[in-house]
Amino acid sequence: MSLLSPADTGLIDHLRAAADEVGTRASDRLAAAHDASHYLLTPQAVVKPRNREEVAALFSASRRSGVPMTFRSGGTSLSGQSVSDGVLVDTRRHFRDIDVLDDGARVRCGPGAVVRVVNARLLRHGRKLGPDPASEIACTIGGVVANNSSGMACGIEANTYRTLDSAVLVLPSGTVLDTSAADADEQLRTREPAIHAGLLELRDRIRTDAEAVARITQLHSIKNTMGYGLNSFIDHDDPVRILEHLVIGSEGTLAFVAEATFRTVPLLAHASTGLLVFDDLPTATSVLPEIIATGAATVELLDATSLRVAQRDEKCPEEIRDLDVDAHCALLVEFQEETKEALGRAVSTALPVFEAFPLSRPAELTVDPRRRSALWHTRKGLFTAVAGNRPSGTAALLEDIAVPVDRLGETCTDLSELFDQYDYSDAVIFGHAKDGNIHFMITEEFGSGTGGEDFDLDRYAAFTEEMVDLVLSRGGTLKAEHGTGRIMAPFVRRQVGDDLYAVMTRVKELVDPQSLLNPGVLLSDDPKAHLRDLKTTPTTEAEVDRCVECGYCEPVCPSRDLTLTPRERIVLRREIARAEAAGDEELTRTLRREYDYDGIDTCAVDGMCQTACPVFINTGDLVRRLRQENTNTIEEAGWNTAAKGWGLVSSVGGVALNSAKAMPTQLPAAATRIGRKILGDDTVPSYSADLPAGGSKRVAVSESNPDVVWFSSCTNTMFGPEDGGSGDGVAGAFRRLCERAGISLRTPRGIPSLCCGTPWKSKGMVEGYATMRKYVRRELWAATDGGRIPVVCDASSCTEGLRVLLGDGADGAGANDGADTTKDFEIIDAVAFATQTLLPALQGRGALSTEHRLPSITLHPTCSSTQLGINEDLTALAGSIAEEVSVPDSWGCCAFAGDRGMLHPELTASATKDEAAEVDSIGADIHASTNRTCEIGMTRATGKPYRHILEALDELVDQA
Repeated sequence: MSLLSPADTGLIDHLRAAADEVGTRASDRLAAAHDASHYLLTPQAVVKPRNREEVAALFSASRRSGVPMTFRSGGTSLSGQSVSDGVLVDTRRHFRDIDVLDDGARVRCGPGAVVRVVNARLLRHGRKLGPDPASEIACTIGGVVANNSSGMACGIEANTYRTLDSAVLVLPSGTVLDTSAADADEQLRTREPAIHAGLLELRDRIRTDAEAVARITQLHSIKNTMGYGLNSFIDHDDPVRILEHLVIGSEGTLAFVAEATFRTVPLLAHASTGLLVFDDLPTATSVLPEIIATGAATVELLDATSLRVAQRDEKCPEEIRDLDVDAHCALLVEFQEETKEALGRAVSTALPVFEAFPLSRPAELTVDPRRRSALWHTRKGLFTAVAGNRPSGTAALLEDIAVPVDRLGETCTDLSELFDQYDYSDAVIFGHAKDGNIHFMITEEFGSGTGGEDFDLDRYAAFTEEMVDLVLSRGGTLKAEHGTGRIMAPFVRRQVGDDLYAVMTRVKELVDPQSLLNPGVLLSDDPKAHLRDLKTTPTTEAEVDRCVECGYCEPVCPSRDLTLTPRERIVLRREIARAEAAGDEELTRTLRREYDYDGIDTCAVDGMCQTACPVFINTGDLVRRLRQENTNTIEEAGWNTAAKGWGLVSSVGGVALNSAKAMPTQLPAAATRIGRKILGDDTVPSYSADLPAGGSKRVAVSESNPDVVWFSSCTNTMFGPEDGGSGDGVAGAFRRLCERAGISLRTPRGIPSLCCGTPWKSKGMVEGYATMRKYVRRELWAATDGGRIPVVCDASSCTEGLRVLLGDGADGAGANDGADTTKDFEIIDAVAFATQTLLPALQGRGALSTEHRLPSITLHPTCSSTQLGINEDLTALAGSIAEEVSVPDSWGCCAFAGDRGMLHPELTASATKDEAAEVDSIGADIHASTNRTCEIGMTRATGKPYRHILEALDELVDQA
């Protein structure tokens, strides 16, 4: 019997009649079975509707088939509310619109818009969203509304409930309701009379019950996302407003939010941040009232285990890294003000208060952006960092409670005793101390999921019961901001009481009488619902075993709209392991076959996922190894031979492009099509007219006492410059700029035959990679006088590739001889070198004119410039060239990835479509990037010529 039950064919027919994109493959279903929670349910189908009309049609299909629906966007929810064994409706792909209104005072968003992207659009207006969840890098507006998100600074004053202005709702009946319409309440009364009348009746029943009003008021005096927000009946009069606010925090159980408009809040541009470290948690929580009284915008708690985990991060701030952690507890405090002067006054008032505390280290507040960013990086990535360090095969369970602030200390102490009682020795406590809202995480063994083992839930079940009693006895709420989900649905009645629970069930009956939307979430009469459908995590690959499936990686992945995201690549490897262990050969074969294209061929191995991952997983490492496993000895030998004669190979590539340019486009295009049919799409590149002609052989330069060693990229040989450029591309531009600046160059001996190794590494060709690494290290060692002279590379991907190559002795590149590390060499990208060295030298020589600056330039940062940390240098350099510098909010990796954009043009097309549209709307005079292949990809995507930023600088210097 297969682990994957077949989907109902009648259901699928109904769904396909309603929407175009219906996924029923094993990979579609199993990839969507996972979210950031510890629950796992496999949907019968995954649908990606394009508009609200298709959503309304899906409701009809759900009614006819009797199969419920669950809406999902970011999949970052932690309580099980975005997984389903019915129909999963993914709104991330087609509902990403963002419209800034009233000069930023309001913003209208689709449910698939990522919070960080929305705030990026609002930044230029000095505004931001009120809700500020720690998962803002990946969570979306749909989840923000569904969970009544709050966060670290907004409290209950600027959460979703308080800042939502209006919404477009699709009700289970198919009715589309725009609550911003002047006659919205009349529309609801006319089109949904039972809902309208029922909400009026509930409103009046609650308002005439003083005890109910008092209980609701008390429940919502602190952060609370348990059950429906019954404060809607007290705060609003019209049924349409009551419904609109009931939908907030309803976790997709009442309606689909097709659009949400928020009232924004001022972006307080001036901030000062510090870490107050105490000897223990009770001492830290005892001073909270005094800290809150200083007007601190945020007060975040990190217990001793949190601090120890944070110290494992190479980006850990010195305030934490230097601690000798015992029982310490830290409070991350931040002040935010509109002006520098107001911030100075706030800090001056607060510091004497802090200095009077029994601190383990002196109190300090900083305005330094880098230090502040490091502190917040640690805090925002804390859950996933802690979870990522759990033992392999265990599940990370994050609870989210709130109590009155004056009871937080005793609650934390009692929780710690519970951890000891139930032997959760690795438990951690952190969270929003200012709001009495803490998160605590435990790890539990639910089995590996590969052997059909029966695991014991008694410990977890007993712990949960005692924890519930503890929190409720302190006047607290069992879910403060993560949503009730499945994990706390059985306990809603216990928290709110029978009468208010009956109101909640009546709301559900009124709006969703057939229980089509997310059954089992938010309300459940099954006392053991939280113990069912638990996710097991089989041990698979070392590269990805620590993944907690948080989804932070997904918004930056270039293949996210085409095939899979990094999270999905990882969970499907886990599903393959599960199927293999269960002996399900058919499912294993199916998943492996589908994974070849979805998981391997269309991964750009760009490493952007690692920049977003709080546990630093680079899914590209997994994909490269899988590519290596798929290579045969003939391919490996061929690529090794190429490494030994790379000068000829790269020149042949350039000659081939020159020849193709001399022919009618149809001829080389037809030739590559035939080759692709015979040898495969992942072997033969596709030729198209937008590819440039070939480049020129790299120039060798000999200088007895050079300032730098110039490592010119072989992409300059294979690909010529963009039309309209100087003719010799970035290589010529860099050389001329150095001459004008008085900087002498030397190239390594044999430069035409050297390469950064990326072509071999990305394809998993370890022998050729080792060969090239040996050649490059030998020649650079000689050229740099044993590492004394810095190396400058003129393509950012090659700069990154060189750094990896020269530090990669243990990664299939041969044994490390003790000297093969990047510490032997200083490798600098040409963009950083130009900003930090060339510009000052040119300005000093009067070679840089401000009179001839261009009006505007649009930049495309690359995955490699991001990994190298040189995007600020890129922007600064562009500022010397043009009056106005634009970086599209939607920029991301173009996925051209060397030859990947020619092997799979659909990958680059998908990765760049949003950025291309934004670039067109900006309408800059010139367009620039940092890497030749990325420039080709962006030229193809936008129809606008992209060149290296140094080519633009070279032209400006020529005019001086």
